[in-house]
Amino acid sequence: MKKNLLPLLLVLILTACNQTPKDNREKLDNTDTITTAFKPANIKEEILYQRGIEAAIWGMPAVNYQLMYDALAKINGKDNQVVIWPKLLDWKNQTLTPNPDVIYLMPFFNTEKVGPVVLEIPPADNGVFNGSIMTYWQNALEDVGPGGVDKGKGGKYLFLPPGYDKNKIPAGYIPLQSDTFRGYALLRSVLKSGSAADVATAVAYSKRIKMYPLSEASKNPATVFVDASDKVYESNIPFDFSFYETLNKIVQFEPWLDRDRAMIDPLKTIGIERNKPFSPDSRTKEILAQSVKTARKWLEYNYEAIPPFFKDTHWFFPANEDNIRSVKSTYSITEIYPIDNRAVCYMIAFFSAKHLGESQYYLMQIVDKDGNSLDGNSHYKVNVPANVPVKQYWSMTVYNRETHTFIRDKKWAARSSQTPGLKTNPDGSVDLYFGPTPPESGESNWVPTDSKGKFEILARFYGPKPNLYDQSWKLNDIQKVK
Repeated sequence: MKKNLLPLLLVLILTACNQTPKDNREKLDNTDTITTAFKPANIKEEILYQRGIEAAIWGMPAVNYQLMYDALAKINGKDNQVVIWPKLLDWKNQTLTPNPDVIYLMPFFNTEKVGPVVLEIPPADNGVFNGSIMTYWQNALEDVGPGGVDKGKGGKYLFLPPGYDKNKIPAGYIPLQSDTFRGYALLRSVLKSGSAADVATAVAYSKRIKMYPLSEASKNPATVFVDASDKVYESNIPFDFSFYETLNKIVQFEPWLDRDRAMIDPLKTIGIERNKPFSPDSRTKEILAQSVKTARKWLEYNYEAIPPFFKDTHWFFPANEDNIRSVKSTYSITEIYPIDNRAVCYMIAFFSAKHLGESQYYLMQIVDKDGNSLDGNSHYKVNVPANVPVKQYWSMTVYNRETHTFIRDKKWAARSSQTPGLKTNPDGSVDLYFGPTPPESGESNWVPTDSKGKFEILARFYGPKPNLYDQSWKLNDIQKVK
């Protein structure tokens, strides 16, 4: 993002507003209802309940990561391998708000036993990557591709374990010092168009990446790709007791970060402690199951109260200023630690960009123009004005409002400027439709919804231009048509 745009963007993110969705303005009261439903027997149970809430909020991004890794293991993937979707994503990818208009790759690192791991990114010649390399806390160490350190020339990124002696790094690598042994990269191979030929080209470009331990660099080791297409890849957040079982895995796998040492005793309270089994009794399980549900209510309340990006609309960007600054500084700013907003973001999505706004930008809408939640049994329309400020493409994707995943068993989840057959109006604008059945004009500009649930929409801007941020171009609100 250009430096002169950052202050304006941050002001837009933080601008106060009173446009909370109509049917969610009493969310705090609803949360109180949940609290009163729980009856602690004593102070120990009360504290256990409260600390369970804080543990869920604090641990959300790491649990999010662990669930994705567990999904890889279920399709026989392992550490230091690359899961790839060589087809455009469909509903079987049940990660949080993924992009169905690019080719996805996710290399999973683990340096604990093998030492530094290399990720080779090819130059942006007949393809281009948009993505980042992250710790298991999903904190971006760097971006890759034209918007990253290699600036489109390609390079050998080196994921370093905690405390690694940088004097041992040979020349020719881009070192990324991690404070965790594990991490992953999200790489998107961007299409030139939605044609079958360009999809095939993007897949071929994807398979030019290489990943291997630095110790094996001289052996020309093969990169293992794990094909996840046509397989259900389930990693949505379970808001039940199992959340804490996943959280326990993280505590056992990784050493404590200094910034998180204050969580050691609270986690002991709920039974999670390094090098000890997590085996709570039935009452503790019952309490924690209530804790994570209350944490979800709090995060949903914050999610629904985010101020708009465009004035007089309901489009919003989920991350606040403190979150953006924390990721960019690798959480080195001592005065801030935005666990609430961080948890909101990883309740609905995965992935962090180190330099947000340079390669991609996102806006979400969960209500219509009148402030009512988007109902999958109703029909909606949005007019996307001409000259969308992007260098690559724009898209709109529908997700299940409850799980923030693709709606199951639907033919497609999105429409984009690269969708074959997309109809454009004479003035260059595009009308998109959302609902359980297509409009009279046909399916070309329509995205199906689930008539039995609510949904949300994510607008993506790849290669965003300045007039997105200065609002000389403005995206219209979603309107209910019937």
